[in-house]
Amino acid sequence: MRIGMALNYSGGFKETVAELADYERAGLDIVFVAEAYSFDAVSQMGYIAARTERLEIASGILPIYSRTPTLLAMTAAGMDYVSDGRFTLGLGASGPQVIEGFHGVPYTAPLGRTREVVEICRQVWRRERLTYAGKHYTLPLPPEQGTGLGKPLKLINHPVRPRIPIVVAAIGPKNVELTAEIAEGWEPIFYVPEKAGEVWGPSLAAGRARRDPSLGPLDTIAQAALAIGDDVQGLLELGRGMAALYIGGMGAKGRNFYNELARRYGYEKEAEQIQDLYLEGKKQEAAALVPQELLEKMSLIGSEGFVRDRIQALKESGVTTLNVTPLAGTHEERLRLVEKVRDLAA
Repeated sequence: MRIGMALNYSGGFKETVAELADYERAGLDIVFVAEAYSFDAVSQMGYIAARTERLEIASGILPIYSRTPTLLAMTAAGMDYVSDGRFTLGLGASGPQVIEGFHGVPYTAPLGRTREVVEICRQVWRRERLTYAGKHYTLPLPPEQGTGLGKPLKLINHPVRPRIPIVVAAIGPKNVELTAEIAEGWEPIFYVPEKAGEVWGPSLAAGRARRDPSLGPLDTIAQAALAIGDDVQGLLELGRGMAALYIGGMGAKGRNFYNELARRYGYEKEAEQIQDLYLEGKKQEAAALVPQELLEKMSLIGSEGFVRDRIQALKESGVTTLNVTPLAGTHEERLRLVEKVRDLAA
């Protein structure tokens, strides 16, 4: 099981990256850099590549709508080059509020676009002359849609690797099925190992049945807050606000994927109440309704024995990369947490 960590995109980036070399020495395997409506992730990942030696670097995630497929491929190839083959391309659909609100692009056909983006990226990395006739992307652009001067081109540079690993962030049944079919890795959110088989098992099985064996086993990436001790239970409360934001505020009524996931976990009543309160601006009241059980099962917060048992549950459910958020007051304490979870996972 690899140990990963996500970098916060809301501030203090240079300070965090300055500490990454220490995390690298502590055994951290991979770092994920998010891109919401924040600074772009690519410039930050390039900075990380220059400041680290062994650590793998992943976008977590680049939205499929805000760049053309070929630019995504070029960006991934460039990142793989500057990192000496340490890059993973994390992709996702984001949501309509961000894509249409911040980027001004229609949020249409996320499944079809994801498949076509992945196929185009791999064609670019193989340095084939790029011709593609899809439902959503056609390359070169047909004459009736432009000047008619488009030519089939191939990437000038020779990529470090002809196939860069692709991870797709997915939680909906059809999206998870697609991910299991075409991607090297799958990144769900709010992962509860006891519920994973019930919620995602059929989708994963259907996708794996069509999976190209050359892709290898699906890397399943779960996220969890981490604190180990006999007096850390109160740190669970730190997750309430974020859970309420996603379950209640990341999407409109009927178009909130995280709310739907909470319902599929069996929290139908709570999910509805959290969303109603959050959309009314009652964020604290919404956070108070996030089920304690959900916070506990998504976390690695508790005694060493509890954390060891939770890691085992994650492994048994199929998790192969554990993305942790170490919760402690000092850098040294956070390093010790990473070292400890690495040992427990081993």
